[in-house]
Amino acid sequence: MKDVQFFYDPISPYAHLAFAALPQALMGHSVMVRYRPVLFAALLKANGQLGPAEIAAKRDWTYRQVQWLAHTHGIRLDLPAAHPFNPLPLLRLGLATAVDEASGETSRYVTERLFEHVWHGGADAADPARIAALQAHLQDHMAQRGRPWLAPDSDTVKQRLRANTDEALALGLFGVPAMVVDGRVFWGFDALPMLKAWLAGDAWFEGGAWERAASTAVGVQRR
Repeated sequence: MKDVQFFYDPISPYAHLAFAALPQALMGHSVMVRYRPVLFAALLKANGQLGPAEIAAKRDWTYRQVQWLAHTHGIRLDLPAAHPFNPLPLLRLGLATAVDEASGETSRYVTERLFEHVWHGGADAADPARIAALQAHLQDHMAQRGRPWLAPDSDTVKQRLRANTDEALALGLFGVPAMVVDGRVFWGFDALPMLKAWLAGDAWFEGGAWERAASTAVGVQRR
């Protein structure tokens, strides 16, 4: 069985699409998926990047494209009332449910609730009343299963998020969604077919193209 780490931030529509399509991409393979919330903004800052929604023309295109991708793949995606927004409350809320303190994982059920909160219904993802309702739902979910619950603003939960984000940076992640398996990073919704090919033992990966890509010379750098 292979271990697949799925790094995500519910602020990303591409992460939402990848999450929804992941089961089909992994079908037929023996894998354990670990859902790891990270702060996307911290990855961008560390790599000196702007997010797609921070570039005016790209922002419009991103919203058009993700709706088209959702349409063509049969995935529900409703643009929230405002985007981008501060995802910290949602990230911490998810990690308040993490049973394993060392890994900071969310279950698929909890992860799905976070994505649905943002990308189903077209409401304001940052609305305090909606976040409170989601928290109450997740607390009830945990209580029914006899699992521990920590306050989302506790130091333990904050440390879980920092640790996940630091690990993502150490792995070379620069965006979400990112799937990591066997030390290889597959980035983006459109990387799912490539991930599936790796798990299936596609001969392309034995040809050296993956490794050679990292040795391509830099011809010019903008200052």
